[in-house]
Amino acid sequence: MSREATRFDAVVFAIAFGATVLSSAAIAAAPAISVGSVRGGAGVYENFDSLAAAGGLSAKGINVTFSGTGAGTAALPDSSGHYAAPYLSGGSGKAFHNFHADGPDATQYLTTGMGQVTLQLEDHNRYFGLLWGSVDDYNTLSFYDGNTLLFSFSGIDVDGRANGNQGAGGTFYVNINSDTAFNKVVASSTNYGFEFDNVALAINPVAVSPVPEPEAYSLLMAGLALIGAIIRRRTITSAMKAC
Repeated sequence: MSREATRFDAVVFAIAFGATVLSSAAIAAAPAISVGSVRGGAGVYENFDSLAAAGGLSAKGINVTFSGTGAGTAALPDSSGHYAAPYLSGGSGKAFHNFHADGPDATQYLTTGMGQVTLQLEDHNRYFGLLWGSVDDYNTLSFYDGNTLLFSFSGIDVDGRANGNQGAGGTFYVNINSDTAFNKVVASSTNYGFEFDNVALAINPVAVSPVPEPEAYSLLMAGLALIGAIIRRRTITSAMKAC
């Protein structure tokens, strides 16, 4: 085998290796969490206003179950001191038909108490949004495919302070996009203080572009440039022999 052929094979291998690395980076893209406002175009916007106190099927087809101490529905006023309504601001409730003025959520919301709220979804989804109130570091939001845990986030992932602020500064509209579809979401807490409302769902999320390793890009581009040079050289050599 000629030296040029060996070099050509090595370049092809490098390109294939680089492409594999890039592909692996895309496959390994982690679920993305962000805070801001509810995304438009979601298939489901659920406000839980008509959900029975014992749970059950919501108006938009989410099956809600409660377990543990204090988990259930809640609304203003709360005389127990265990719950704090999520705080609406900037018209964040409009997509859910909550048109009242900014301030504590005046409609029914859900609370984990010292337990959990399970949302069994009608379909597999890749986007989940919720109005997460008075975020605490002991709050956890977990995503499942059936009974298989896929990934989870804590209050720290939402707010670095996660100190239970009950005002506008402690409530966030949280968006989760995932390449892996899920059909169950569990909100849980080891202490009182995980309240949420206004859940949005979408089967196809906003695209989340993974960031491949720079080395993989460099390897791929260098290989393509070199193989192009070899092909040009072979073309010129063949043309000269034909003359």
